[in-house]
Amino acid sequence: MKVITESVLREELRNSQPECYYIPEGKLLSPAGREYLRQRKIKFEKQPAAERVLSESAAPEAKFIDHETGAAYGEKPEHMTHLFGRELVEKCHPAIVFRGKLDNLQAELVLAQTVLSACGKSAALIGDLDDVLRITREIMRCAVLGEEFPPCTILGFDFGQLRERSHDPKHFYGVEPMLLPDCSMGVGYAVLNRLRTEVRETEAAAAAAWRGGERTDIISALNRLSSALHIMMCRYLAGEYR
Repeated sequence: MKVITESVLREELRNSQPECYYIPEGKLLSPAGREYLRQRKIKFEKQPAAERVLSESAAPEAKFIDHETGAAYGEKPEHMTHLFGRELVEKCHPAIVFRGKLDNLQAELVLAQTVLSACGKSAALIGDLDDVLRITREIMRCAVLGEEFPPCTILGFDFGQLRERSHDPKHFYGVEPMLLPDCSMGVGYAVLNRLRTEVRETEAAAAAAWRGGERTDIISALNRLSSALHIMMCRYLAGEYR
């Protein structure tokens, strides 16, 4: 049974204010979703059985629904793709652009691991990148399914610890803050710096996709992910990946 979360409701109702929100059969409204509807003074109830039968019999050919306009399609148009379930948006939709950036970030992480392994870099460095890759895949899962990003650790640190270490690398790693990269720092450092910029671009795409702040959970996770890459760069300079 798919749960309808607050973030899903924010996206679905961002341009409308219905009197009542009907919960489709086979779906469950999360507690946060219920509170969100109450705050907006929107009633909610299960979709009436008669209405379900009528809609299904009236338009059996409607396999897909346009998320923006509500238009029905018997076949998926080539210029559109899935947002949630059978809901479609154009492939240039900000949420799809974000998913593309996140997909690209995952590809860059795998390529970086491959290059660093071929260069004989330490298993600890490659393992930490695997932890970063794990987080990006969890972000993608939550974005596609409309689920909240769960509390987690990255590199063994919670979000507060990541922020603390990233803001004071001199204290934790003996590395001066805000060092500008150059080729003398080595290929490993250059690769990590490139990944850090890829994370920042992905975070910007997430902010563009959810301008109303609906997915602060995902934006926050990406922010901490860039902190994790910065920490890895500091560790690299401190010799922890030898």
